Amino acid sequence: MNFLYFPNTDKDIRDMLDAVGADSLDELYSDVPAGFIYGKEFDIPSAMSEMEVRRYFDSLEERNRRLTVFCGCGAYDHYIPAVIPYITSRAEFLTAYTPYQAEISQGTLRYIFEFQSYMAELSGMDCANASMYDGATSAAEAVMMAVSASKKKRKVLVSDTLLPEVRKVLETYSRYHGINLVHIPHDGGNTSYEALRNALSEGDVAAVLVPGVNRFGIIEDLSGFSGAVHESKAFMIIYSDPLALAVIKSPREWGADIVCGEAQSLGIPLGYGGPYLGFIACSKELLRKMPGRVVGASEDMDGKRAFVLTLQAREQHIRREKATSNICSNQSLMALTATVYVSLMGLSGLRRVNDLSYGGAHYLYSKLLETGLFRNVFDRPFLNEFVLESLIPPAVLSEALLSEGYFAACETEEGYVSFCVTEKRTKEEIDGLVRAVVSAGKTEIK
Repeated sequence: MNFLYFPNTDKDIRDMLDAVGADSLDELYSDVPAGFIYGKEFDIPSAMSEMEVRRYFDSLEERNRRLTVFCGCGAYDHYIPAVIPYITSRAEFLTAYTPYQAEISQGTLRYIFEFQSYMAELSGMDCANASMYDGATSAAEAVMMAVSASKKKRKVLVSDTLLPEVRKVLETYSRYHGINLVHIPHDGGNTSYEALRNALSEGDVAAVLVPGVNRFGIIEDLSGFSGAVHESKAFMIIYSDPLALAVIKSPREWGADIVCGEAQSLGIPLGYGGPYLGFIACSKELLRKMPGRVVGASEDMDGKRAFVLTLQAREQHIRREKATSNICSNQSLMALTATVYVSLMGLSGLRRVNDLSYGGAHYLYSKLLETGLFRNVFDRPFLNEFVLESLIPPAVLSEALLSEGYFAACETEEGYVSFCVTEKRTKEEIDGLVRAVVSAGKTEIK
C-alpha cells in the first residue's frame, strides 16, 4: 500500500519490518481483531479546484445562524481589534513551540514574559506562569498547588458562587488526588462569610477558593476573608477575570496568595467553547510550587536584553511521582493574543471596555425590570452580568429569544436567568432584545 504523502520509501519500510521481524505491514498489525479493520473503499469525494473548495466552505458558513450574544457565564463576546490576528501571525512569534532553545525562540519567550508581566500587574501578585489550558483547569491546578504547599492538609473550601463548569472540573481533579472539597453556600449572592468561618473552625483546611466576580455577575465583597483564612494557616485563592481586574479591587488587595482564572475576555473569540486561556499568579513564596514554566529576562554575552526559561519544575519530567502537576505546556498562541490585546488597549482602554459594558448591562437591567416580567434577585453590585427571576419559564424565554436571533437568558442552577452586556452591544440591540422579551411575555403570560 503506497501513501503519497508518507516520507518513507519502500526500502525504509522493508528495513523497519526486518528490524522487528515482520514480513509485511499486515503481519505487523496482525494482533488487531479482523472486526476492527475497515475493508471497504473510503467514501472520499472527488478532488476539487481551489475555487470549488472555497464555494463549498462558503456554502457551509451560510448555514450558520449569527446570533446577537447577551450571555456570559464565563465566556464573553468582546470586540477583537483587527490588528490582533495580523500581529499574532508574524514570523517572529511563530518560532519553536517549546522554547527550550533560547537562541531561536526569542519571539516566543518575549511575549510569554510580557504575558506573565501583565497577569502579575492586573492581579497585583508577585509572579505569574506561562499560561494554562483554561480557567477551570487553572483553578484545579491552583488547588493542587495550595495542597502541596500546605503539606499534610487535604481539605479545600470552595464557594458555591463559582461557575458550575469550574466546580465540576475541580471535583474531577480532586477525586483522583485525594482532595476533600467542601462547598461553601452563598448568602444573598455573596459567598457566606459565616459559613466560611464555621468550616475553617473544623480545621485541616489547606485552601479556600472564592471568585472575584461570581456566576451571578456580582462583584464579591471579600472583607475579612483573608484574615480568617490566614488565621487558620490556609491559603486564599481567588478566581478572576483579568479584564474586570482593570476596574475592581485586585486579588492582592483582598489578601490572596494565589490567583487563577480565565483570560478569554482579553481578545480571544468565543469559538464554540475554545481554545481558551487559563492563568495562575501567586506570591513569591509559592513560586516554586507553581505549575508550568516561568520565562525571565536576562542578558546575552553582548549585554543585550534576552529572554530565557528561568524556572520549570523538573519533577514534571523526571521525578514524576513528586510532581505537583503534569502541566509542561501552555496555551502559547492564546497567551500571545491576550498579550497583544492588553498592549493595544492599555489600562485606559481596558477601563473603557468595562465602562461601556457596565453602562449597557445596567441599562438592560432596568429595562427588563420595567417590563414587569422579571423580579430582582440580589441587591448587590454587578459589572456587566446579572441574574433575574423570570415570570416566563426560562426554557421558553431562551427559546423565544433564540428564534428572534438573540442568545440570551441562560438558566442558572437555581432557575434564574442570566444576561450579559459587553461593549459590542448597541442601544438598538438592547432595545430589540427587550422588545423580543415583551413579545415572548405576551405569548406565554395571559
